[in-house]
Amino acid sequence: MSTSQTRPLTGHIEHTVGGATVVTLSGDVGFATRLCLGGRLDALSAGPRPDLVLDLRAVPFIDCAGLGLLCRVRNRVTARGGRLRLVSDSASFRRILRRTGLAGVFQVLPEFTGAPAGRAAREGRPAVPAVQA
Repeated sequence: MSTSQTRPLTGHIEHTVGGATVVTLSGDVGFATRLCLGGRLDALSAGPRPDLVLDLRAVPFIDCAGLGLLCRVRNRVTARGGRLRLVSDSASFRRILRRTGLAGVFQVLPEFTGAPAGRAAREGRPAVPAVQA
């Protein structure tokens, strides 16, 4: 008798912060979830100048299909004059980006507050800098 381990399916929660659509993902992002998740991300990036933030802090695993999905979303957002930011505090994720040559392609933040840099400075809080992967 063989046993197989199944990975959790990706879930997501959407909300708006300071004009940006924040999608908080949880579970694995990969081959098994790319169609359902890809359709939703396509819809969110369909309009002019989309401002999309993907929070990946609760994503324990991302495979090549998941990276391909991130690239596709980035290309769609960029083609429409928008911006895509990824939120991850994972050294492992940054290492994957470096090893796949995607380190300079994505803006990766350790957290997302939604406050523009100027507003954060006026309120006496440090702005969250982009982290180089």
